[in-house]
Amino acid sequence: MTHPAIAPGRVAVVTGGASGIGLAAARRFGAAGMAVLIIDLPGPALVEAVEALKAEGVTVVDAPADVSDRAQIEAAKAQADRMGPVTVLMCNAGREGGGGLAAEEAVWRRTLEVNFWGVFHSLQVFVPDMVASSLPGAVVMTGSKQGITLPPGDTAYNVSKAALKALAESVSHDLVTQTEGRVGAHLLIPGFTFTGFTRAKGVSEQPAGAWTSEQVADFLIDGMGKGDFYILCPDNEVTREVDLKRMRWAMGDIVENRPALSRWHPDYAEAFAAHMKTGG
Repeated sequence: MTHPAIAPGRVAVVTGGASGIGLAAARRFGAAGMAVLIIDLPGPALVEAVEALKAEGVTVVDAPADVSDRAQIEAAKAQADRMGPVTVLMCNAGREGGGGLAAEEAVWRRTLEVNFWGVFHSLQVFVPDMVASSLPGAVVMTGSKQGITLPPGDTAYNVSKAALKALAESVSHDLVTQTEGRVGAHLLIPGFTFTGFTRAKGVSEQPAGAWTSEQVADFLIDGMGKGDFYILCPDNEVTREVDLKRMRWAMGDIVENRPALSRWHPDYAEAFAAHMKTGG
């Protein structure tokens, strides 16, 4: 089943659409007959992405922009409005954080400006017209498992994605009350995916455990069609069952009054291992 917002003659807006999951999703929307507006930083990646989609017969327009700048998002919306009615908004632009509490303030600010405020700007600029329209609509926000289980090592990124999860959940509820489900929200939670982030870490070939961006995009489209809010992707290493066990343990920290992030606490190593074996 295809989400009714994905239809010919309508417009899909994808931030961070010049590569990775965003580009793969833009390709799926275009193949369904939608016109696509790609918002991404100016540069060769954006040019190449647009040229590739055009060669595939997709009606696509580029909007070079930094999502952390609201004025640039507003300018991109003016472009989208000239293309037709926007029925799909995919807030996918993101960046890795780069450190914990001791990281420079500039690193934290840039991470939050892109991963949280970039989504916030896009929602505030595009969603009101989607709500006011009579057409079905879909808002997709790309989150992260790290925003749910909060593994140590990149606190800035975890915080940004945890904030995004909270925002997405609240937006979903607001859209239900405002449109009775005509416009819905979806939180995409990718697994290990071979993207530009992976390549930036010096990995040039797809790891065996990783999904491709195309697999994630297919999983997204399928989840949207089912009406899922949490679109939790597995990968070639981690099954959905394992993800759910880890997430149940994380919520159990509050319920059981365990130490924060007890999954990585030495006093709880055996208990966590037993939980993963039994499901808890």
